[in-house]
Amino acid sequence: MIIRVFGVGQFDVPDDSMAELNELDDALTGPVERHDDEALHAGLEKVLEAVRRLGTPLPDDYLGPSDLLLPGPDSTWEEIREMLTEEGLIPD
Repeated sequence: MIIRVFGVGQFDVPDDSMAELNELDDALTGPVERHDDEALHAGLEKVLEAVRRLGTPLPDDYLGPSDLLLPGPDSTWEEIREMLTEEGLIPD
């Protein structure tokens, strides 16, 4: 799966790593419901760190489509909220 992180780049993440990413993504529910900006950004950073750890960075000139878009580490609360769905940032 190709995952684009805004402001960071694209990563080719193996499909068998998605369970770990979904688990980290599920942990964002509490901070979102509490409107806890600090915890939301900390949780997002864990998701992004896992994408970097599990995925292979693609070259900057890669022009293929992304399967998933994630907010970057400097995203605002509003930007993150816009990207959230009922399944979180990462669909199950």
